[in-house]
Amino acid sequence: MRAASQPSNRSQAKSGIEVFGDVPVLKRKWRAALRPGDGLPRYEDVMLGSLGRLADHIALLKDDGDGLAVSRTGRYFQQWIGDERWDIRLSALPPDCAAVLGEAAAHALQNNRPYLAAAHCVRNGLVRTYDVLALPTTSRWGGTLVGAYVNERGAQYNLLDTIFSATEDGVLSLATIRDAGGRPHDFQIVHLNEGAARLLRQDAVELMWRRLAAGGNVLSATDVLERLRDVVDAGKGDQFEIDSGDRSLRFGVTACGDMLSLTVSDVTAIKRREASFRLLFDNNPMPMWVFDAKTTEFLGVNDAAVQHYGYGRAAFLRMKLHEIWPEDEWVTHTQALQQVGDVYSSGRDWRHIKADGSEIQVLTFGRRVAFDGRDGYLVAVVDITERRKTEARIAHMAHHDGLTNLPNRDSYQERLHQALTRCDPHRHVAVLCVDLDLFKNVNDAFGHPTGDRLLTQVAERLRAEVRGENIAARLGGDEFAIVLASGVSPNEASDFADRLIAVLSAHYDIDGIEVVVGASIGIALSPGDGVTPEELMRNADMALYRAKSDGGGVHRFFEREMDRQAQNRRDMERDLRAAFANGEFELHYQPLVDIAANRINGFESLLRWRHPDRGTVSPAEFIPVAEDIGLIVAIGEWVLREACTEAARWPEEIKVAVNLSPVQFRSRNLVQAVVSALAYSGLSPRRLELEITESVFLAETEANLAMLHQLRELGVGISMDDFGTGYSSLSYLRSFPFDKIKIDRSFVKDLARRSDCVAIVRAISGLGRSLNITTTAEGVETADQLDWLRAEGCNEVQGFLFSAARPAGEIIGLLNDFSQRASEAA
Repeated sequence: MRAASQPSNRSQAKSGIEVFGDVPVLKRKWRAALRPGDGLPRYEDVMLGSLGRLADHIALLKDDGDGLAVSRTGRYFQQWIGDERWDIRLSALPPDCAAVLGEAAAHALQNNRPYLAAAHCVRNGLVRTYDVLALPTTSRWGGTLVGAYVNERGAQYNLLDTIFSATEDGVLSLATIRDAGGRPHDFQIVHLNEGAARLLRQDAVELMWRRLAAGGNVLSATDVLERLRDVVDAGKGDQFEIDSGDRSLRFGVTACGDMLSLTVSDVTAIKRREASFRLLFDNNPMPMWVFDAKTTEFLGVNDAAVQHYGYGRAAFLRMKLHEIWPEDEWVTHTQALQQVGDVYSSGRDWRHIKADGSEIQVLTFGRRVAFDGRDGYLVAVVDITERRKTEARIAHMAHHDGLTNLPNRDSYQERLHQALTRCDPHRHVAVLCVDLDLFKNVNDAFGHPTGDRLLTQVAERLRAEVRGENIAARLGGDEFAIVLASGVSPNEASDFADRLIAVLSAHYDIDGIEVVVGASIGIALSPGDGVTPEELMRNADMALYRAKSDGGGVHRFFEREMDRQAQNRRDMERDLRAAFANGEFELHYQPLVDIAANRINGFESLLRWRHPDRGTVSPAEFIPVAEDIGLIVAIGEWVLREACTEAARWPEEIKVAVNLSPVQFRSRNLVQAVVSALAYSGLSPRRLELEITESVFLAETEANLAMLHQLRELGVGISMDDFGTGYSSLSYLRSFPFDKIKIDRSFVKDLARRSDCVAIVRAISGLGRSLNITTTAEGVETADQLDWLRAEGCNEVQGFLFSAARPAGEIIGLLNDFSQRASEAA
């Protein structure tokens, strides 16, 4: 039974006849009985008197506190509920009747208005529709009573016929016709619906009572008749499909004696989807399979899966899913499978086993499907083995040096942090910074490929020495670092450093070339030298700097004095940059005196720095720092321009000498800077001398020689400063035609006391005369020194005997005073 309710105030004007029907009459009677000011009319005024035949259709419903009960019933009402008793509870009635009565009464009482409901009751396959009107009233004894009116509306109809007629599928009943021998021979259509006529493409009237053997539709085919006969003989059902033109029809047959029930469905769309599925499945380049949702048996595999996994198709179809899972993942695979819904995708990587026993990593994506009549899952597999290997390589590269495969700086700091976290606060973690000695010479002499192979061999030696929880890393270039995380003592760290220096200093055989380098090591120990990776690495680096400064090939522990020196160095770097920006530099000039003529023929420009707080800073302190931070190039260009500009104000025969740093040669802009200074000042190139030291020739000799030749071609003089203090001074004289060589002050200082100094000065002076090179002696402070130099044939001198370096403003006065003294002496 299905009940459909409608409110009492809906439009009832479907036809004029409805105005005089039972329901409108009862509603008017209810409204007429309603007195002004009352919520409901009295039961007696509505239900008693002048009801006539309507009384047979009415029952009285009352609520006795335990729910509604039927108190009095008319004869028609009794037939409807199938019970002639009075005073029976609503729950004792047939469910379809009880439901609609309860609904109508509840709505009527809730709204204090008549309520009309419709009841659809099924009896013996026939559907009858009833009007059920609930009329709420009051009782003189208190409480409320509901009058319920019931009457059938419209014609009854057969439910099964309606369903059969409405369905899209075809439904037929066939009667078996037997031959003389009693065997099924033919079949006659004794019943069919419109769906069957449409699917068989014949009029229903033509099909009714038609024998199948008479032809005219797909049921007349020989194979169809044969299958129908088999169903009758076997007494069991059957299901089969037939392709008819552009359609696919599916037939289901059930036997009941000689009567057959036949259903017909158009499965053309389904078959097309299946064909599309097969096309996409079989020809898909991605491995795919279908497995049984219950048994996990493989129901189908495509060619890509067969080729990728290496199992034959027949072997695949005899297997179950777990056979391609590694045993250690059986439980997790099974648990994941139990949680799969209709659609799923991998929440993680899975491992599968191929036919050759190798493992692959995969992602799987699936969907529940029906496959050959079985419930299964269609699965697509993405092999991500190579992708994961590539990702692993990338992750490895992110934490390892590409050349040596040692951990890189990031990995080193992370491991150092872990070591400090795990270590007992009372035990030491040692950080060692390792730098190769003379590695640059290897690169310069044999090229970077040889240098790279050397670094690879160094890494191999480090791996052999650094084991267990300890770690060796390459920080960059020829700089390595080691963490000794096992709670080492200072003595153990020292012994390890000595052993490592010896190991790294042993000769290397690189493509038949014997290469020897050394190693310097700086050591910092926690917690005394720092408690964070940053502190320990910084302090170990400072200790390394001290080891390199002490000549290399040694190790040094961090000391607090190093930190103070490092802070001073940082202050110096900061102040230097500020000094250049703020114009704190100035040039002083020391005279160069021609011994024979007893006159000044030039000045050497010397850089001075007047710090606003520290006063005058020695060039020996700040020049090396300026070279290290690259500021010397800019300072050098300023010195060139300033010295040339000042010299342009002097008499034309007076020259100016400017010292050059080897760093200026590396900038490759030196020649242009000289040309620019000369052009800016207007100074003749013949009046400019550039002083260099032999360190210019220690690296990139050919390029630096080329620059010196370019400068000499401009007309600029080139002097070799500090001659005799280097390793190959004589060979440099052969490499380049210097205009002047300057004898180092260390030889001049002891001329009067040491004969070897006299011999060296005599040799240099003689060499100068032979090569037609001017010789200048530095640091002349006494008349005795001057006499010795004059006697040995030295051409030029400078030193405090004549004048200290003077500011630019005093140069003209100095020239005048020297000229006057020379005149008086003459």
